[in-house]
Amino acid sequence: MATLVRVDDLRKEFGKVRALAGVSFNVEAGEWIAIMGPSGSGKTTLINILGGLDTPTSGQAIVDEVDVARLDESGLTRFRAQKIGFIFQQFHLVPYLTAVENVMLAQYFHSATDEKEAQLALERVGLADRIEHLPGALSGGEQQRVAVARALINHPKLILADEPTGNLDEANEETVIQLFRELHSEGHTILMVTHDPAIGNLADRRIEFAHGRLVKVTPSNDASRNAYR
Repeated sequence: MATLVRVDDLRKEFGKVRALAGVSFNVEAGEWIAIMGPSGSGKTTLINILGGLDTPTSGQAIVDEVDVARLDESGLTRFRAQKIGFIFQQFHLVPYLTAVENVMLAQYFHSATDEKEAQLALERVGLADRIEHLPGALSGGEQQRVAVARALINHPKLILADEPTGNLDEANEETVIQLFRELHSEGHTILMVTHDPAIGNLADRRIEFAHGRLVKVTPSNDASRNAYR
């Protein structure tokens, strides 16, 4: 497999606070990586840098042969639209847009909108009967599935998911995690921040952080993946 993500001696400081302290690792295309560790250990900072939402103090974050820190603002906009699919804990849907319009919004920043393609993306995540609903009329699990459809609509190279099940009840969590399992089986590359060991065990590898440092890398095995919940 080809290397899709290369993180080399990545450091990030906020004043006197060191969020990342010389982190290095690679991610191969098609891998599912679980990023784990206590709150404040640098997990979200890493995701934000890889997605072009933040810049490192030093070091490199290379995604699909692009050095993210070297991009200007217009370059970052194109990079995020073309290569990254974001899925956040808080959904970040536009409240006055319908489900299909929220998905089409991602298309708008990428190229041209295609309502039929957006509808198919929502059907794929089990929301064929919720296409015209506003976010306020959807459950938390349904909103997160809209966010998954939005992340996938531009066929990104890398899916970055930051605690995507953190606000969901157990039933909705299982539905969303099943979507991630399907995406992984289809060859998508996923970096997911999670506090849940059961979810972490589903990934190909668990990368654990503490105090801004990478402290442990653990490959998963078939037994742990099958033991989810």
